[in-house]
Amino acid sequence: MPADQSPGQPERSPADGTNAYDIRIARDGTWFHEGAPIGRKPLVKLFASVLWRDDGGTYWLRTPVEQGRIAVEDAPFTAVELSVRGEGEGQVLAFRTNLDDWVEAGPGHPLRVVEDAAKGGPSPYILVRDRLEALILRPVYYELAELAVPARTGGPAPAGTLGVWSHGVYFPLGPSR
Repeated sequence: MPADQSPGQPERSPADGTNAYDIRIARDGTWFHEGAPIGRKPLVKLFASVLWRDDGGTYWLRTPVEQGRIAVEDAPFTAVELSVRGEGEGQVLAFRTNLDDWVEAGPGHPLRVVEDAAKGGPSPYILVRDRLEALILRPVYYELAELAVPARTGGPAPAGTLGVWSHGVYFPLGPSR
């Protein structure tokens, strides 16, 4: 036991962060521990509160006492609901995550769409916090697509692009087809 630790404290992780926890977040937002789904939402929310992502894209659970890597299949959260206030450039799009947090798309919480044939087409995301994103689930993306408007000539996106406005920011969703 390290000298700076009392007998009742758990042993600290190595300084290089080489610990790995048997925790995985599936593409649908389900958290697993040792292969079994974590069924208690308050426990998942607790884990999510200490989740972070480093510059290299590795996901970690980090507390003041220890840290360990976890596996994330796509994004650690999913956006399961869309709320729309206003219209046009003044429109505000808010997304509820699978952990019941609300995030408003805007300068601090951008939307992005990645075209990926391996995943079956577009994968839309919203930044939740500190390099942690939510995958926007397909039904919510369809709602978002219904709100899409063409980019203005000379505007923030190339001609022929469809996108949405939120908090005065135009977010391209993809080309008009």
